Amino acid sequence: MSAKTKKATFNLHTDVLIAMDQVVAQGVVSSKNALVEQALLKELKELQKQKRKALWQEAAKDKLFLKDIKDIEKAFQTADAETNSRVD
Repeated sequence: MSAKTKKATFNLHTDVLIAMDQVVAQGVVSSKNALVEQALLKELKELQKQKRKALWQEAAKDKLFLKDIKDIEKAFQTADAETNSRVD
């Protein structure tokens, strides 16, 4: 069963539309819809990655967060050492 789709209309520069037609005609992608969806998913993933990076950069300035990280590392230090000795 395929995922539901919904029609959307966008205005794109003519040179982008021509380039899209070319890659579809060359068989690089199956359709303009597939190309647009693929490009948007890639961009959305990158935006999420940038958002997470910004959150981590902000957290790196938070003294309480950094203390929590140290406390967790200390709590698992023994377990990590034990597990490490079992690894080939």
